[in-house]
Amino acid sequence: MNNIEPPSSGTLIKATVISIVAAAVILVLVVLPAEYGIDPTGIGGATGLTQLNAGPTVTIEITDIIGGNEVIREVEIPGFGEPTPLPNPSVFQDQDEPPKSVTMEVVIPAEAETEVKMVMTEGKVAVYSWAVDQGDIYVDFHGHDASFGPDFFVRYKEQQEGAGNSGSLTAPFSGEHGWYWLNYNEFDVVVTLTITGYYEDIIEKALINKYNTHVNGFNKKIGGGMKGRFKSTRPQTNSDIETR
Repeated sequence: MNNIEPPSSGTLIKATVISIVAAAVILVLVVLPAEYGIDPTGIGGATGLTQLNAGPTVTIEITDIIGGNEVIREVEIPGFGEPTPLPNPSVFQDQDEPPKSVTMEVVIPAEAETEVKMVMTEGKVAVYSWAVDQGDIYVDFHGHDASFGPDFFVRYKEQQEGAGNSGSLTAPFSGEHGWYWLNYNEFDVVVTLTITGYYEDIIEKALINKYNTHVNGFNKKIGGGMKGRFKSTRPQTNSDIETR
């Protein structure tokens, strides 16, 4: 009978270490991306493992409000003295009433956040300008429609360190369109906002003070920015929403 010698302690330790390392590699490369959507190496995204944990894709339809006039050169020019028809005539809007206009000051305490929204009908236009009295703040200019579901929103402009902005908006759908402001400073700021246009109402959301008690929740959503102190509750992209 052959005598089988038990493995030495060195061999057992080596085998144990190899097993632990292999389990850790499988955890990081396979289990975390597939089960929890956590992909520290990027391999899960490249291999499609992160999609195993992704929720179902939601498809909605957003009408192109102002598109179509890029083909104006393809329109047949009528006889002398007659206008060339626009493929999308909604660039001109005849209104029965003059546009509304409002200027408001929004005080945002240190480490607090708030929102101001325009209630607008699809295709209506508003011109805006806002500025902060000191420092800079985070802003997310976005729109959403409750009929598309609670997770739906579109982003028009995001500023990690913004001191102001001016522009115009043609509402791509009926709903609320406006600004989420986050004051990550240790001092209060005042945002002066002016809006002129064909909006139905202005909604100022309740001010949330000292939101940093929920900072862990914020940190899970977005990386970088906010001067390294606070992070937005809003996702970076709308990749989970398909539009057509």
